[in-house]
Amino acid sequence: MAERSDRAPARWRRPFLRWLDGIAAGWAVPLLIACFVVVWTLYLAIAYAGSGLHPDTLEAWTLGRNFAWGYHKHPPLMGWIAASWTFVFPSSDWSLQLMAMANAGLALFFVDLVSRQFVTGHKRILVLLLLMLTPAYQFHAQRFNANSVLLATWPLATWCFLRAFETRSALWAVAAGCATALAMVGKYYSIFLVTSFVFAALAHPARRAYFASASPWISTVSGLAVLSPHIYWLETTGASTFTYALAHANGNAASSIGEARNFLLGLAAAMSVSTVLWIFIAGTRLKQFPADFAAMSPGLRLLFSVAVGTIVLPVLTSLVMGTDLPSLWALQGLFLFAVLVVCGTRYPIERFYTVNVTVIAAGAALAAVLVVAPIHAVYRNDRGYEEGRNFYAQAANELTREWRELTGEPLSAVSGDDSLAFATAFYSPDHPNYARPFEYQYSWGLPRKTTLDRGWAALCFRGQDYCGRWMEWVSGSAGHFIKREFTVQATLWGQSGLTREVVILMVPPRGDSASPESAADDFSASRRPAD
Repeated sequence: MAERSDRAPARWRRPFLRWLDGIAAGWAVPLLIACFVVVWTLYLAIAYAGSGLHPDTLEAWTLGRNFAWGYHKHPPLMGWIAASWTFVFPSSDWSLQLMAMANAGLALFFVDLVSRQFVTGHKRILVLLLLMLTPAYQFHAQRFNANSVLLATWPLATWCFLRAFETRSALWAVAAGCATALAMVGKYYSIFLVTSFVFAALAHPARRAYFASASPWISTVSGLAVLSPHIYWLETTGASTFTYALAHANGNAASSIGEARNFLLGLAAAMSVSTVLWIFIAGTRLKQFPADFAAMSPGLRLLFSVAVGTIVLPVLTSLVMGTDLPSLWALQGLFLFAVLVVCGTRYPIERFYTVNVTVIAAGAALAAVLVVAPIHAVYRNDRGYEEGRNFYAQAANELTREWRELTGEPLSAVSGDDSLAFATAFYSPDHPNYARPFEYQYSWGLPRKTTLDRGWAALCFRGQDYCGRWMEWVSGSAGHFIKREFTVQATLWGQSGLTREVVILMVPPRGDSASPESAADDFSASRRPAD
């Protein structure tokens, strides 16, 4: 049937076939990715109407306001991207939602660069379509954080590594080192990708020629040079990012086995829809898999070793060190398996199947926008979110209003519950500086004197015992303060939703000793642990 359809396609298939004809001309893949970004950005705008941005996205924006070579919990890439984006685009919900999906679109573009090393024609499109049917490039990507930035950096680094290994040219070696360093300043989990590159190079038949060339050593020097500012930052600031990362290494043998099992099951579930579709596409040709694997090209064998390393190395590390291992940490590596499966087949794939998968992906996206997104928005307006996203803008605006009534000045600093503090920094018209993260308050103590002099505020949701206890402790040490409560209500398209109580603590300015510029500098400095 597939061959007959390709010879005499139905009328509705012809526009899709003309689109597939545009792959060689260079416009078909960009059009697919652009449509993907637009449709799923529209989904986010509808599904989260009446709600604030995810706290991870707000954290990235907040960190990016102050350029640094590292931040208290994460390497700096997510902050740099958010800052660069909002330098061009406005700081608004739709803008950062577009940023998240543009990052996913860029990731798919880099995946295509990897695919075209091995195949031409519509197999390149098929790789992208199968990935678009995983949750990685929509739902995982919308939480723009240290995990989702790896969606783009991993395929970029992989593409550069493949080219550096194949050509052994100095230019590609430098590109591989720089791209790998970029992945490392995205999240330290990328050490598994770096190690997988080394493992793949050592396992490859051409390893002697590669390591005898200057290519791997140029990559190493280039990568370390790019990483050197961050390494210096780690050395001079106490390496708090490593402390935060090592907090995940607190398990035992039994919990590690469970983590590894759930890790593998989670990745299998993420690829389940794509796997089922591929089984239908391959059909009886699946029996050719052993022969196809044995005849795999040297480049695909190199990629296969990288893919194996990105799965085996995290599992072994979890078993040995007792680390947490959520499967979402590895979603950015799913592209490796999609490329291997599609590009490793020696038989041609009929365009009939590519058109079918295109229709399925497009249908799923449109159903998400037209049906799922409105239902999700209405449901969340009535039920809310655990982190309280429905109330971010209302709480930020009410705190700002009460602060200005109390002091007659703009709000310059905010602390308290992390999510509320991030949200207030973003949604308040004063855009106050974000104070120290709540979870470190117990060891870092009160803000410094100059911060207290210019005044600051904090927010907690009623019922957050940990935040309430901290607020009581702070208010007992802050001198003059005002503590109030108010109720905020979610709204969606003119319809009222659930309510929640917010507790605020306001410490008015003590004097005019700090100018806005020096205050901002001091507040940034106050994030460092006390000596």
